[in-house]
Amino acid sequence: MKKVLITGANGQVGNEFTARLRKDLGKDNVIATDIKIKPDSANATEGIFEELDVTDVKRFRELAHKYQVDAIIHLASLLSVSSEKDPVFAWSLNTGSIINGLEIAKELKAQFFFPSSVAAYGVDAQPRFNTPQDTFMHPITIYGASKYAGEMLANYYHWNHGVDARSVRFGRLVSYKVRPGQGATDYAVAIYFDAIEKGSYECYLRPDTMLDFMYVDDAVDQVLKFLNTDEKKLTHRNGFNVTTFYATPEDIAASIKKFIPDFKITYKLDPVRQAIADSWPQHMDDSWARKEWGLDPKIGLDQMTEIILTNLRIKLKNEGAK
Repeated sequence: MKKVLITGANGQVGNEFTARLRKDLGKDNVIATDIKIKPDSANATEGIFEELDVTDVKRFRELAHKYQVDAIIHLASLLSVSSEKDPVFAWSLNTGSIINGLEIAKELKAQFFFPSSVAAYGVDAQPRFNTPQDTFMHPITIYGASKYAGEMLANYYHWNHGVDARSVRFGRLVSYKVRPGQGATDYAVAIYFDAIEKGSYECYLRPDTMLDFMYVDDAVDQVLKFLNTDEKKLTHRNGFNVTTFYATPEDIAASIKKFIPDFKITYKLDPVRQAIADSWPQHMDDSWARKEWGLDPKIGLDQMTEIILTNLRIKLKNEGAK
């Protein structure tokens, strides 16, 4: 991987990948893209940025060929709650853009990566705790269906067209650099913002809702390790389960209280988001990733909380000074 095109670069995960790869490869070797430029953002001011609607395959192809990239990291997608509001658009964006990227990767003989999700599972995936990578896959959301379809498309393009296509299934990635969006479990980001700004948080999931988490810096490290693994070592190529720890809203609140003792959490359930979260496994078995390419995340819950609270205070103070 020497020259990379990143889609969805303005998102939570995209910001992290863009910054890290510019550091590793040089700013002229990372082409950050998103549907709209944010003129004052680091993505726009510290390297190459191009506007790209990933459903526009002509523009997608034009940029990839213009810069002669040898890898595409495809992060652009519509998240779970927003996808349920407009499933036709969600399918077009989430699945159609994967086909676009895979076609372009085929033309350029480039590596292709996209993040799948725990949402690719369904309510019948068993067992619910330590759920194996290979099991029943019957997602009940359009977001989950699009992610699972993406895994199958990536396999298809590998076996039929020789594309080095890879994906991992994340649980919830947590960061502080971008405010929460419309994911079913974005509470795990919002809770840290509210802890500092309000001293309390009203959670829309049950206190015992257990899900997998990973700090975003760990996620970037592990994905890059995966992408740099010799493909001859891989038995699987797509849908690797990837996680660091599992936790509930109660667990995250308890971790925050170690640093903000007066923090309080209350609950007001959102039935739509709760139903989505309940359709996912409580914890995924990531043993294949550990065996095949050495998955080894480092940052647990309390360390993540300390990192986020420390840096978020600085971020919010700086934003308030503008």
